[in-house]
Amino acid sequence: MFLTSIDPTVSIRLSSRPLSQRHPRSPIHRLKSEHVHCIMARSLTLHYPQPILSQTHHHKHQPPLHLNPKIPLTRRSLLLLSSSSLSIATTPPPASPATILPPPPPLDTTITDRVFMDFSLCPTTTFPSGTDSSNAPLCSESIPLGRVILGLYGHLVPITVTNFKSMCSPTSSSYKNTLVHKIFPGQFFLAGRQGRRDKAEVRPPLDLPRNTETIDSKAFMLTHSRAGVVSLCLSENDDEDEIKLDPNYRNVEFLITTGPGPCPQLDSKNIIFGTVLEGLDVVAAIASIPTYKPGERIRQFNDLAEFFGDERAQNARSIWNRPLKTVYISDCGELKVAKPPLSPSLP
Repeated sequence: MFLTSIDPTVSIRLSSRPLSQRHPRSPIHRLKSEHVHCIMARSLTLHYPQPILSQTHHHKHQPPLHLNPKIPLTRRSLLLLSSSSLSIATTPPPASPATILPPPPPLDTTITDRVFMDFSLCPTTTFPSGTDSSNAPLCSESIPLGRVILGLYGHLVPITVTNFKSMCSPTSSSYKNTLVHKIFPGQFFLAGRQGRRDKAEVRPPLDLPRNTETIDSKAFMLTHSRAGVVSLCLSENDDEDEIKLDPNYRNVEFLITTGPGPCPQLDSKNIIFGTVLEGLDVVAAIASIPTYKPGERIRQFNDLAEFFGDERAQNARSIWNRPLKTVYISDCGELKVAKPPLSPSLP
């Protein structure tokens, strides 16, 4: 007969004869018996492992959690472990109240001075035939467009404001009877281009101070966020190179934004020194004057000529966006008020 042990893989054959009829134990029989007992003991050990000792008895010999061989390590677990440890290592500690820097102080846009500019229109003349005198009008049948009053930020950019007032003063009248030479619809218009007086261009006084605020970062912090912003034109300056190379050259070209939207392309490139207090309707009237716009084919030929280094390409671009009617500053000057400082919240 066969008797199945606890392990189903091990079976022992027992004889049904009585003990008296059995043969005496031979050496071979003893070896077989010992072999069976060894197989049973090994099977019981595999299926019934030794009890795990308490953790308190072998606390010093326990491996770390991440090195435990009982836990299977896959590629996904390794990636998660490495990413979590990296995020913990790169997370900056929270800033203490002592290390938080205070916000920078607001810019002082207090209006310290006011200047007026009268704009006029010559309806029948495209290019003026001016004279060397700044008091002579550009045309006999000029149509007044109105007066624009500018508020200047004398505390923020004092040199730029002082030079602008000097250009508008009655002693120099450098801006008087000079052209608004370019208009960009929906953005801004330019005035104060330097050149010959007989072409209604500006000639600044020789004693005008040099503007060192063009290299001051604080002077470029304001933005052209609305209509009526007045700024010294640096990025859009179109004075001729011969004039710019003069050692006594002073940049006096300025621009006024016409709206209705902001002009972010002008930010951080031009010095804002004032705002329009009165006369935004006059600014809008100037912006509505038609300008010269070249066709698409002319633009392509101009781009090709500029690519090959043809100087005539730049000369041709000088008349782009030029108003088809003569718009000029017929008069300008400084307004004296009893209380010059005004609220900086004005538009």
